[in-house]
Amino acid sequence: MKLHARLKEVRMARDLTLKALAERSGLSISYLSDIERGRTTPSLSTLESLATALEMTVIDFLTGVDFAGETTSASLPPGLADLIEDKEYRNEITPEWVDMMSKIQLRGRRPQTKEDWLILYLQLKRILE
Repeated sequence: MKLHARLKEVRMARDLTLKALAERSGLSISYLSDIERGRTTPSLSTLESLATALEMTVIDFLTGVDFAGETTSASLPPGLADLIEDKEYRNEITPEWVDMMSKIQLRGRRPQTKEDWLILYLQLKRILE
């Protein structure tokens, strides 16, 4: 995933408009829009402002971006972290499954709830086994 897509995904997962994120981060709406459209690359200080405004660390914000590191629960799509912490499934859903599922999108959207992720997991498991 590219940085601009990650920003939009996290912003939308938190139900924030560009205006609300601009107010929280101190950045302009037009600048945020340019970042989300991939027209500009933010500086490290801008990434820090965005991460703080989104209530996450820079590492969690950048995880999942093509050049970033390991996946943490804070960097997972909404609902997926809840599923992998579920007592019934946590030993069954391996890091490989989490990595694969966290990349899945359908028409630019991905599951949002634990239940949606569970349905996806069970369907994929049935197909792949």
